[in-house]
Amino acid sequence: MSEHLSTYLSPKLQGRPRADGNGNGIFAKEPLKKGDLVAVFGGVVYEYDTFVTLPEIERTLCIQVEENHFLVPRPIGEGDYVNHSCNPNAGLSGQIALVAMRNIHPGEEVCFDYAMSDTLPYDEFPCGCGGRNCRGRVTGNDWRLPELQKRYAGFFAPHVQRKIDVWRAEQRAAERLLRRRENYVYGGAVAIPATLYE
Repeated sequence: MSEHLSTYLSPKLQGRPRADGNGNGIFAKEPLKKGDLVAVFGGVVYEYDTFVTLPEIERTLCIQVEENHFLVPRPIGEGDYVNHSCNPNAGLSGQIALVAMRNIHPGEEVCFDYAMSDTLPYDEFPCGCGGRNCRGRVTGNDWRLPELQKRYAGFFAPHVQRKIDVWRAEQRAAERLLRRRENYVYGGAVAIPATLYE
């Protein structure tokens, strides 16, 4: 039998039921400072094709760690109940470490935005976080939102940051192409070279 690494949870935190009765959450027992380690996720890594066959509770508590790979908690511990918020107070540092994005006060629930790790539609759901920036729905494409890219800069998982970098490069290339087309039209050119459509 192989042993698995369980999730590490800072001793300044505790898992407990949420006051709204909507499952469990992670709450601060003591103050945390910006940059403090909150948790390090543990478990077993599965490729997507196997991951989608796992029980729903395991898929719900996992974290996407690469484009096609998911870390599933084994065993499930209190540190695996870090919930989503559209106004998070924690963010990723690498693939599996969660750090405080700002000072966190005792009694405050520790949450991160799943856009920091998710790029696939495996866990999409209506969001009821109630935050001032609530998107209303959490999807695997939220990482594409420019306001999130700006707000969470430095807190995305590496595979998400790579996708953001590629996406931004593609956006810049499309903008350059559009400007070149406009230059041909407004510059008096009659024909637009076919290479601009490739």
